[in-house]
Amino acid sequence: MTAGEMTASTLDRAFAAMQADAEDDVARLRYYGELANTDLCLLLDKEAGTTSLTPQVFDLDGGRYVLLFDGDERLADFVGAAAPCAHLAGRVVVGLLAGKGIGLAINLESSASILMPAEAVTWLDDMLTRAPDVVEAVPETVEAPEGLPGVLLEALADKLARAAGQARAAYLAKVTYHGGRRGHILAFSGANPRAEAALARATGEALVFSGLDAGELDVAFLGTEDPMLDVLGRVALRFDMGVVEPGAGATVPPGTDPAKPPVLR
Repeated sequence: MTAGEMTASTLDRAFAAMQADAEDDVARLRYYGELANTDLCLLLDKEAGTTSLTPQVFDLDGGRYVLLFDGDERLADFVGAAAPCAHLAGRVVVGLLAGKGIGLAINLESSASILMPAEAVTWLDDMLTRAPDVVEAVPETVEAPEGLPGVLLEALADKLARAAGQARAAYLAKVTYHGGRRGHILAFSGANPRAEAALARATGEALVFSGLDAGELDVAFLGTEDPMLDVLGRVALRFDMGVVEPGAGATVPPGTDPAKPPVLR
């Protein structure tokens, strides 16, 4: 099967939507968000070591790039033979290369080929490390969410589905704090403490990659017996997230240990 015959991937579809309208900033942001979530094959110079990776770096279009493919078949078609590679989530690759002057060449020689220059890699890493404020203040009033765009609700539903098992539920509500500040809050019930940072980042990503990075959405973490849950249960939009697994941490991207990320050589 050649790259042209392959079934379109989720990343392909996000790329096509981005290309359909060069003025659609939201479609472009969605592509970058999907890239961060996608398991990619990074072409290596040699087989990966226990704690290090040595990617092949190419001079393309006046810059230095590593090659990434969203499937082993695409990599094999491009290289023409078996080649060493590492499977890493896009966000992991971006984090490893940010600030190193190396861009991403994604799915070369396919209909979804794109060169992402080094400065764009650094920009995306900045987007991925943003997170909304985690608040402990108790709202004075809690109401049903209001005026939130559908694109944000879809993005939140997708992020929370990917984080299944990291909390029991999430509640989206409109709130007013002491002093009059108003906004929206996403309150997690019974979250695994080890997953709280990842859940906050996922919420921030939903804002950013919906084109709403200037929007305001606080995050709170509530115990399963917190009285605020009764209030939220009456008015908030609830996202069920399944059963929390005792001792489980945040989802580990393919090929990585969050405590010991690979080193690029």
